[in-house]
Amino acid sequence: MNINVVGAKNVLKFAKSCKKVKMLLHVSTAYVCGKSTGILSEKSFVMGETLNKNSYLDMDKERSVIAIKFKELRAKNATAKELTIAMKELGLQRARLHGWQNTYSFTKAMGEMVLGHLKENLQIVIIRPTIITSTYKEPFPGWIEGVKTVDSFLLAYGKGALKFYYGDPYSKLDVIPGDMVVNTILAAVIAHENQYSQEVVIYHSSSSLNNPLKISDLMLYAFHYFTKNPWANKDGKTIKVKAPMRPFSSMASYRKHISTHYLPLLKMLKFVNQVSCHCCFEKTDILMKKKIYKAIRLTELYEPYVFFYGSFDEVNTEKLRLAMKEINMDEMLNFDPRCIKWEDYFMNAQIPGAVKYLF
Repeated sequence: MNINVVGAKNVLKFAKSCKKVKMLLHVSTAYVCGKSTGILSEKSFVMGETLNKNSYLDMDKERSVIAIKFKELRAKNATAKELTIAMKELGLQRARLHGWQNTYSFTKAMGEMVLGHLKENLQIVIIRPTIITSTYKEPFPGWIEGVKTVDSFLLAYGKGALKFYYGDPYSKLDVIPGDMVVNTILAAVIAHENQYSQEVVIYHSSSSLNNPLKISDLMLYAFHYFTKNPWANKDGKTIKVKAPMRPFSSMASYRKHISTHYLPLLKMLKFVNQVSCHCCFEKTDILMKKKIYKAIRLTELYEPYVFFYGSFDEVNTEKLRLAMKEINMDEMLNFDPRCIKWEDYFMNAQIPGAVKYLF
């Protein structure tokens, strides 16, 4: 709330105080659309709009709910960990109440609303990228900063720590290289420098419409890569992947797999700890519990992206590409995903880049 909503409001206030400001460009997320299907248009939000259409989104009320909950937890002398867990749960509850699937997309949508509502005569341009992955070309292929959504799964698979995943293998995984997002931003700045628009202008930075990628294809690329380039552990022992990650398309089947294959081992570790006065496998027991909790938590957080059946329209973005072509900037500022060969990109840029630059 503080970063995505209040932060956006503060930046807008600052921008409006600049005498020569021509526009404010804001980076949001394409997933402000929530769990939508079909062709998703580049449409801005109206203040108070919700995705479920059955409620009104009152910003002041949302901030009040947060303040009250935080005060209650402080009064109970909640630990930092308890505060974090409780506030995360509250965020999910409020997001789902209004039709969003997670706190991130919920607060990003509110940030967009605040900008549109308070902008007055300031020109607002919003870029909505999908899942940002490592660079396609610049500054060089495969560069990325920090472990991102896709990387965490691919690297865990390569290290032999993840052999299954929760998601529909035939749904679209909408990813876009980081340099293409940056190029979209720069192109929008150039296009709108001397072209005023009273309406908020939205640009999708995505691939699902013009160059769709299936999750099953990504898993196959990961299998091929780590078969040819196996991971070596700390002891120098080669870790061999024997098959692509196994998909589970329902939470029930996913939880059943975990309870069948991992919970019995936890029970055995617990028993050994008890009979040995907690001196043998207590650390292993704690570590495994954390891994299981993290696996389930990650599946809940990433569900909107691995069960996605929409395509992001790029009417405005296509016009932006044509505008760059007219001034011979289309090659320098390339943001057309149709040029990406996904197998080549993942095999020679994304996965090796994650392995090299992150570890």
